[in-house]
Amino acid sequence: MSARDAILARLKANRPAGEFPLPDVPTFAPLVGEDWVTEFAERLGKMGGRVERAGSPADPFAPVRSRLSGAAVIASAVPEFAGNRDLAAITGPTEVNDVDVAIVRARFGVAETGSVLFTQDDLIVNAVAYLAQHLIVLLDPADIVANIQAAYQRPEFGQASYAVLHTGPSATADIEGVLIHGAQGVRSLTVLMLPRKKRAA
Repeated sequence: MSARDAILARLKANRPAGEFPLPDVPTFAPLVGEDWVTEFAERLGKMGGRVERAGSPADPFAPVRSRLSGAAVIASAVPEFAGNRDLAAITGPTEVNDVDVAIVRARFGVAETGSVLFTQDDLIVNAVAYLAQHLIVLLDPADIVANIQAAYQRPEFGQASYAVLHTGPSATADIEGVLIHGAQGVRSLTVLMLPRKKRAA
């Protein structure tokens, strides 16, 4: 038996009897207006990210084409864009440390904070959301919720093995107030408002 299994077995054996359900998450009045896309974009902008509307159906990635054209390594976790680094073939997180641009689709966005949520299925390799230089996030405007309380009601938090909220690119500031993006993670985060493709009935 491994040390991990031994620890988990001891925890299970010493678990107090009875059921201990999680507390109900209260519902608070949203602190945003009715236009959640605008509210989301405003708050993401304050955190150093930006929102772009998708281009024409012929080239929905036109607003981010300049970012893509200068990238040597593009890792795409979405069917809408073919990258040149196959995330499904990655065997360890360090294999994405040279990714210039990662393209992923968020499960949903949060208007009140400008956050987007990813699960392990959205990222394929969790580390790509942190090790890539730049992150392009596809988000369906219909997938924006009002606030964090509404986000916690979503099933992803109970069903996903991994779920993480991102709000803008990495940022840090010293005591003199100099703000630097990309110190511990992605240097830029761009949300491209692109509806999901409708599934055939």
